[in-house]
Amino acid sequence: MTARLEKIRAIIAAKRLDALVLTGEVSRFYATGLKTSAGIALFTPEENVFITDFRYIEVARAKLSRDFTVEMSETTRKPHRIVCDYLLPRVKKIGAESDVLTLHAADVWEKAFADGGLKGAKLVPAEDGLHALRAVKEPRELDAIRKAQRIAERALEEVLCGFLRAGVTEQAVCAELTYRMLKYGAEKMSFDPIVVSGANGSLPHGEPSERVIERGDFVTIDIGCVFGGYCSDMTRTVAVGEATEEMRKVYGIVLAAQEAGIAAARAGIPGKELDAVARAVITDAGYGERFGHGFGHGIGLEVHEPPYVSPAGERVLPIGSVISAEPGIYLPGRFGVRIEDMLVLNEDSCENLTEAPKELRIV
Repeated sequence: MTARLEKIRAIIAAKRLDALVLTGEVSRFYATGLKTSAGIALFTPEENVFITDFRYIEVARAKLSRDFTVEMSETTRKPHRIVCDYLLPRVKKIGAESDVLTLHAADVWEKAFADGGLKGAKLVPAEDGLHALRAVKEPRELDAIRKAQRIAERALEEVLCGFLRAGVTEQAVCAELTYRMLKYGAEKMSFDPIVVSGANGSLPHGEPSERVIERGDFVTIDIGCVFGGYCSDMTRTVAVGEATEEMRKVYGIVLAAQEAGIAAARAGIPGKELDAVARAVITDAGYGERFGHGFGHGIGLEVHEPPYVSPAGERVLPIGSVISAEPGIYLPGRFGVRIEDMLVLNEDSCENLTEAPKELRIV
């Protein structure tokens, strides 16, 4: 944790800040390793301070006292006031997460600065520095992601081997997947699972419904779970009973696009360059208009986080980042196909964290 804290504190110098405040739940966990629904992590050039309330103070003092000064907020001493007490009157620029901070919260901070004697102090965006740190995964982060992925794969395999069949509903399959992931150690789901069948499969983020799955359907299953605070994310599309020639053709195109993207995946290139490799396969096959989302996105403490692999992905992909590889083709009123793996980017290649088979499966 000490090395990570040093990197966080380096943001202060890099951005010429006087201090850095982390108010988002994800960033607090990243900085401390402690999950709390309330609190502030404050970093100054001289000190690390963690502020929380009565609900978490005991565990915070037990786990964080080595690296942080731990303070408890109370009705008579609000957390914003505690922050001001640690900042000198000359402090002007305080880094914050502008992508997390609401307008109301910003107003509260402004009033706290005025009341706390910090004349002229203001919050400035600093989340890009945090995103850059979080994008490069440490070994223990990768280990947690792998464990989350193994849990999801185990649940999926069991559901495909005995539960998923004609006659069950999308909602029933979703419930079974959720139950099994929790049973095998998941803390929670990375996101609301997607189970869509038949014509519903053309909805990339469709919600499981009461629709009864029929023979001849494609069923797209997009699931992930959280282990150790870190997310997994995977998608598989399977056929029930049988698959038409068109279904097989579209599936083969999507798989070829994904494999082309995986073969080209590496650090040091802009996200849009990698997206273009996979997109070209689908476009050349005549389905370019039916692939309307990016090839991938970062995965870590959040299931969607930087870096992004899309036509708009200008930023260079860093070594050690984890991204999804998830091309798809969606035919309105008929069916959809998406296949998704997770990749760790290396200097010249990538490591695929996903072990679930990808050949067309008929259950």
